[in-house]
Amino acid sequence: MPRNLIYPTLALILAACGAKPDAAATADSAAAAPPAPAPAAPAADVIPTTTFAPALGVDVATMTKTATGLYYKDLVVGTGAEAKVGTTASLNYVGTLPDGTQFDASNGRPYTFRIGDKRVIQGWDDGVPGMKVGGKRLLVIPSEQGYGANGSGPIPPNAVLVFSLELVTVQ
Repeated sequence: MPRNLIYPTLALILAACGAKPDAAATADSAAAAPPAPAPAAPAADVIPTTTFAPALGVDVATMTKTATGLYYKDLVVGTGAEAKVGTTASLNYVGTLPDGTQFDASNGRPYTFRIGDKRVIQGWDDGVPGMKVGGKRLLVIPSEQGYGANGSGPIPPNAVLVFSLELVTVQ
């Protein structure tokens, strides 16, 4: 290429790279772009239609539903100190699936955790506050506040969980 054409050619290439598209081209490319995904819909409340083993004593119609979708019922109201976010609670518990299959239990060795520190499933952080020492509570936890779509060990994906809790101490 002759030397006198190198600079004009280079200038033309650089100008083309920095050129702004016209309005019609922008509108066409926007129309061709795929739509943004819709925000995720809130999970459906499957607990009222879930079948529970009779031995669990779950009667959703007599339970309190929280804003987060958790259901609870105090079986025994305690008389001791009240569990609150930020306190450390020790609980005896039995965890079951709705069909009555037990997947975990404290077996007389209370489990201790600080409420609200997100070291337990959300259903416990939401369902333990308000209990008093000596109290027993039944929790029915939606999947989203348990182990969700992944499940965990013997807990299948999207499982509703049932916990029987007894609050032993609060500090």
